[in-house]
Amino acid sequence: MDELLREYMPILVFLAIAVALGAGFLIAALVAAPSAPDAEKNSAYECGFGAFDDARRQFDVRFYLVSILFIIFDLEVAFCFPWAVALGQIGVFGFWSMTVFLGVLTVGFIYEWKNGALEWE
Repeated sequence: MDELLREYMPILVFLAIAVALGAGFLIAALVAAPSAPDAEKNSAYECGFGAFDDARRQFDVRFYLVSILFIIFDLEVAFCFPWAVALGQIGVFGFWSMTVFLGVLTVGFIYEWKNGALEWE
């Protein structure tokens, strides 16, 4: 039993440090942060209208375009990390296939940029 506890000790120490840091950050935020929200803090943030308005209100389609762009580039990064790790094993074919993948994404990004999908009025 003593050996089993020694094997789990690094995990327990890590967990204790994580809980202590998390609690410390929360307490520091409660002590240091201002607690009186002003009008700017309660104003509309991303979607352009208030948070407590009608849920069926229509809004601009550009929000969808920006979210799709975010998902595309998030997936690009998610594919680049394993590719970079395994590049030595997959060789030249893997390099050129990722180059084609990144090229297609770049062409799509330039197309959206040229058509004004990223311009905000």
